[in-house]
Amino acid sequence: MEGVGKRRVPVQVPWLFAAALAGAVTLTAGCGSDDAVRGTDPIAVPEDLECMDGSVSGSGSSAQENAMQTWIAGYQTACEDGVVFYDAIGSGGGRSQFIDRAVTFAGSDTPLDQKEHEEAAARCGGSSAINLPAYVVPIGVVFNLEGVDSLDLTPETIARIFNGEITRWDDPAIAETNPDADLPDRRITPVTRSDESGTTENFTAYLEEAAGDAWPHEAGGQWPTPPVEAAQGNSGVTEAVQGGEGTIGYVEASHVHGMSAARVGVGEEFVEMTSEAAATALSASEKVEDSSEHDHALDLDYGTTEAGTYPIILISYQIVCLEYADADEAERVKAFLDYVVSAEGQQAVSEETASAPLSDDLREDLQTSIDAISGLG
Repeated sequence: MEGVGKRRVPVQVPWLFAAALAGAVTLTAGCGSDDAVRGTDPIAVPEDLECMDGSVSGSGSSAQENAMQTWIAGYQTACEDGVVFYDAIGSGGGRSQFIDRAVTFAGSDTPLDQKEHEEAAARCGGSSAINLPAYVVPIGVVFNLEGVDSLDLTPETIARIFNGEITRWDDPAIAETNPDADLPDRRITPVTRSDESGTTENFTAYLEEAAGDAWPHEAGGQWPTPPVEAAQGNSGVTEAVQGGEGTIGYVEASHVHGMSAARVGVGEEFVEMTSEAAATALSASEKVEDSSEHDHALDLDYGTTEAGTYPIILISYQIVCLEYADADEAERVKAFLDYVVSAEGQQAVSEETASAPLSDDLREDLQTSIDAISGLG
């Protein structure tokens, strides 16, 4: 296919050059993207990486923002004539722009639902749109409380805090699981998302399943109650929690930025937010029933009691067409996704964001689906 060829630079490149190229990412206001590519080690790319000429555009998940910067930096450094644009406008906005043909692919923290699949079929020329889980990361319950660096919180306590039933940090429910903490008599300020968010949908799905009657709301991308304090994007929540006192919020792990994150009650223990514990949760996930051959939407067990599992995880997808009207567009998105799901691409993002790299079996399945993407002319 014209415009696609072997990579043009050495296999590994310096992070400083990669950081300069990362400017091709289009970022939302208030993003914490300056830290997204901050290491000194080189970015590894596959020996057989295919490169594209021209550009490809995507939009969506702000949880993917830092991961996408890393992927774009690695890919564009290896492929000097390829440019990838990504606008971190939120999962709902990304899915809408994809369906409206404004972008080639969407990043989303939730897969397309049945209605969106039907709408996307028109955008994809009658073919299917597919969900490719490319980024798996824990969601941290972060807090900023003077004199307190660590907390153990049960699912029920987390639910009651965010539902406005527990309003003081020295509440007996918090004190019971943190007997050694010097909990102040201070108002709790929950910080939630103001925009439609896949992070919110995953977090509320966890509360709905794990907290039982303590969370009386259905899972969804919009926060279900009037907010105490709200912010746009993972970066906005991070800034609000860091800038406040007595604040608590939920953010994708790469946006934690050194803040304190609670250990979460799972069965009889409390589990720290780590990529390893998130990978344990991923390994127990199964493909959504009745999904098509190349669609890889996954069911998560947020209510697991398995030891060592961190259950508040986010699986973020790349949503693409199986068939594009333009063959060159199809080849360009395939070339970029090849890097995204490669062992090197997954490891680079894991080191940068604390995500859980995909298993070899899942990567192989995703590669088969990427290979099946085609264009009409």
